[in-house]
Amino acid sequence: MKKDFVKEVTWRGMVHDVMPGTQEHLNEEVRAAYVGIDPTADSLHVGHLVGVMLLKHFQLSGHKPVALIGGATGMIGDPSGKSDERNLLDEETLAKNQAGIKKQLSKFLDFESDAENAAILVNNYDWMKEFSFIDFIRDVGKHMTVNYMMSKDSVKKRLDASSQVGLSFTEFTYQLVQGYDFLHLFRHHSCSLQMGGSDQWGNITTGTELIRRVDQEKGYALTCPLITKADGAKFGKTASGNIWLDPEKTSPFKFYQFWLNTSDDDAEKFIKIFTFRDQEEIEGLIEKHKAEPHLRTLQKVLAEDLTITVHSEVELEKAKKATQVLFGKSTFDDLASIDEQTFLDVFDGVPQAETSLEDFNDLEIVEVLTTLSGFMKSKGEARRALKQNSISVNKQKIDADKKMSPEDLINSKYVLISKGKKQNYLLVVRS
Repeated sequence: MKKDFVKEVTWRGMVHDVMPGTQEHLNEEVRAAYVGIDPTADSLHVGHLVGVMLLKHFQLSGHKPVALIGGATGMIGDPSGKSDERNLLDEETLAKNQAGIKKQLSKFLDFESDAENAAILVNNYDWMKEFSFIDFIRDVGKHMTVNYMMSKDSVKKRLDASSQVGLSFTEFTYQLVQGYDFLHLFRHHSCSLQMGGSDQWGNITTGTELIRRVDQEKGYALTCPLITKADGAKFGKTASGNIWLDPEKTSPFKFYQFWLNTSDDDAEKFIKIFTFRDQEEIEGLIEKHKAEPHLRTLQKVLAEDLTITVHSEVELEKAKKATQVLFGKSTFDDLASIDEQTFLDVFDGVPQAETSLEDFNDLEIVEVLTTLSGFMKSKGEARRALKQNSISVNKQKIDADKKMSPEDLINSKYVLISKGKKQNYLLVVRS
């Protein structure tokens, strides 16, 4: 065994609850453990990463990780931590989502090797789709009392008098379906541990109870804390929504920026959870950061490690170059070297206007700053700014007699006008 798994994830701050005996059980021999993943999208987002990192550390500790796609449970809806029911998915959508998730998990987990602890991906729809209602209530339901199911916090919260939604029978039975998943994986993959977020403790322990009652065997449970930011805001959310691992949904530049903009308090917590660096190295990075917080050492390491893992070193370099364009000194060539989508991401939210190539070509810069774009209120103000050398076009200082041409276009379409370091304006030129 390479590492003591429970000890490893405990110092990283990734353990909320763990069933007694779990550590000893894992240290006896190679074990299998699973984490369930909600397949409601064809991409994971950073909120999924804690569970993925648990599986990765499990594999690094010599054990076998099992990633379970909740195809069947995704058709039902889990009441844990939610105020209403989720949308139910059809089989075609679930298959598409599973393929996207598998591709992303492969960047963290080894699915392909011949090693004893190679990861596997399973979908609970595969064993639930042929299960008739009569079979389920006879073979599974009879082993669990309503009293036991009602005692779960996730159920009690939804049945609380203040809840306006209530709890459907479908959702009430969710814990039985998840419990049966554990029993199925225990029987067919020797999977003796289920891991998940702290809000899943009730569902997970239903599984261990089912294993005990049906097979008279022992299952184990480990949950991680639900990650929150120091300011109380929800982790993984921005003004524009989730931070996805799919570059089509969240560009590598925005992904990199998300981690780079982490607060100092959060960075100290996240560096342990979301990187694979060892305890000694991380403690050294934390001390270095505390001595020189303005260098933002933790944020840079966090952003670089995760961008490489999720995207690639090439995409990391592009993101760093784009960051330099946004915050540092750069040139026209620097702007032209980043792809169009990254360029738009860098200047997302910057005021902009559209014009035609015909109106733009050979136009004096004063006209561009005023009549064409409205970037400056008057031609007099524009001339004064030009005289003071405070106006740049595509990061280059210009003279008042400058006339525009197609050579001034970035990606054959854009012109970046700036006044000082913070005022930017984007002109989109349509051919």
